[in-house]
Amino acid sequence: MSTQPKRARRCQLSVPGSSEKMMTKSAGLDLDHVFLDLEDAVAPNAKPAARGMIVDALNSLDWQPRTVCVRINDVETEWCHDDIIEVVTGAGAKLDTIMLTKAKSAADVMFVHLMLDQLEQKLKLDKRIGIECLIEEVEGMMNVEEIAACSDRLECLVFGMGDYSASQQIQIGSVGASGGYPPDLWHYPRYKMTIACRANDIDPVDGPYANFRNPEGYQKEAERAHVLGMVGKWAIHPSQIEMANQVFTPNEEALATAHSQKAAYAEALEQGLGAINVDGVMVDAASIRIVQNLIDRADLIGS
Repeated sequence: MSTQPKRARRCQLSVPGSSEKMMTKSAGLDLDHVFLDLEDAVAPNAKPAARGMIVDALNSLDWQPRTVCVRINDVETEWCHDDIIEVVTGAGAKLDTIMLTKAKSAADVMFVHLMLDQLEQKLKLDKRIGIECLIEEVEGMMNVEEIAACSDRLECLVFGMGDYSASQQIQIGSVGASGGYPPDLWHYPRYKMTIACRANDIDPVDGPYANFRNPEGYQKEAERAHVLGMVGKWAIHPSQIEMANQVFTPNEEALATAHSQKAAYAEALEQGLGAINVDGVMVDAASIRIVQNLIDRADLIGS
């Protein structure tokens, strides 16, 4: 069970760690979460230099996003070890979380966990760095329950449908789209991962939608993820940020209803009543749990 602080993750913006221009722009955005990418957005021969660019950006820029993360390469690559050491040694005090790609087992996550233990002790860092983890291989989805439970640094799991499509040999034309499979190609993996997250009190996050010129498609996929209990979705382009925030922020009417039902139920309990009618809706202990979830999410994001 995670001991890390709770964070808002309505939108997680992906930014190439090899682009000084894009990192500078993203530092000034009013945003829940940004991750600087050392994996797919950076060519293999550019990864060593990108580490230094990320360290410089973390140390020199005034970061407005509330969570700043670095996405590292997976543990089966030659880059993972140095990604962690160079970024944490160079800018660990400015880093909130590290995002591990292509986790296939709990052992993959614990590799990162133990390296962070050692580095934080060596560097005498005051702030404990959290771990975010991409579930994007069939092995990772098969082991998602063990992965979700393995580390008290773990803050969230992200469904990475791009590499997952390749791993399962799913036939789609664009990452994140449902293709011709009715009604939702991603229902099962989203559902399974979200259950694993909720059982271990960590956040489930939906992954990318590649066609950023199709806002209707992005919105539809975000809404599907939201209904299943996910807390946010990736953005691969700044134009997707507002849509993610809109979908994953409780609307004012729903929040007002939640507070009204909670107050009415508290009063009913004092009168010895276990179920009541509030504006034509039955309210009982189970529905109050749903109401409280909505209120808690609003409190977390300050809405």
